[in-house]
Amino acid sequence: MTTLSSPLRATTADAPPSSSGPRRRARRTPRDWLRDGGLSTLVIALPMILVFGVFSWFPIGRALVMSVQQTNLISTPEFVGLDNFVFVLQDPLLGKAVANTLWFAVLALVFGYPLPLAAAVLMSEVRRMRGLFSALAYLPVVVPPVVAVLLWKFFYDASPTGVFNTIAGWVGLGPFPWLQNASSAMPSLVLEATWAAAGGTVIIYLAALVGVRTELYEAAEVDGAGVWRKIWHVTLPQLRGVLFITLILQVIGTSQVFLEPFLFTGGGPNNSTLTILMLIYDYAFGSSLGGNYGAATALSLMLAGVLAVLSAIYFRVTRPWSS
Repeated sequence: MTTLSSPLRATTADAPPSSSGPRRRARRTPRDWLRDGGLSTLVIALPMILVFGVFSWFPIGRALVMSVQQTNLISTPEFVGLDNFVFVLQDPLLGKAVANTLWFAVLALVFGYPLPLAAAVLMSEVRRMRGLFSALAYLPVVVPPVVAVLLWKFFYDASPTGVFNTIAGWVGLGPFPWLQNASSAMPSLVLEATWAAAGGTVIIYLAALVGVRTELYEAAEVDGAGVWRKIWHVTLPQLRGVLFITLILQVIGTSQVFLEPFLFTGGGPNNSTLTILMLIYDYAFGSSLGGNYGAATALSLMLAGVLAVLSAIYFRVTRPWSS
């Protein structure tokens, strides 16, 4: 008795192996790397790698070493282990510096973060002279930071003839001790920092707004949406990725504020504008004979570690929302 094989079994047995199945990736050899131009790419990139290593990674490595040493760059370094970190954590000024830095960051986020976005949205709606408005918005970024701070320090003159006090006097206010009062010194610094840095963020937002599809606005108009509803339901969702990036960059930037408190108030009055970077500066250069560079690098590494952890958590949390 002859048995017939199953058509399905025969088809399966005779069919060639599927081309869509998983394939083992061919292992690249050094000869393949050379043939694909790897050596020429390495030669071109080598100068940039060396420069980046010398000016970026070498200082980081040097800071790691100095953080466990007692040194002022004059005497022979002495290994002290974690004593520098303990010294920093026991410094009574550390809590004040951290609180002031957080206060500066909060004020900068409340006032400095939405302002560039609002300016960019308004400028994107302007049909004429948009280039002029963009140039005026970016102009403060062109001004050297030290010049900008010294200019605003002149404006903040506490006398009745000061620029800002004169303007306030026109409406019956003032004079105000802008930088001489502990409660108003930090907001005054935030105002100047926002003016100086907002222009660059405005340009970023303007470039991102160009990529928003016009048909989305047209569909919103058909549905009867007004200006504010179009901004809320079309513009902001399309800018989510850019908004999240600029937010974390601003948090990192405000956590490293130094120039404004250093040139405006020197950390005063009564340490009300003392920030973390100013405390690092005092550790390193507070003495004419050489400061405590071990404590300065220890606090620098602690700040870098906190910002790295904060950035990782931030990107982890906002990953579902940014796409």
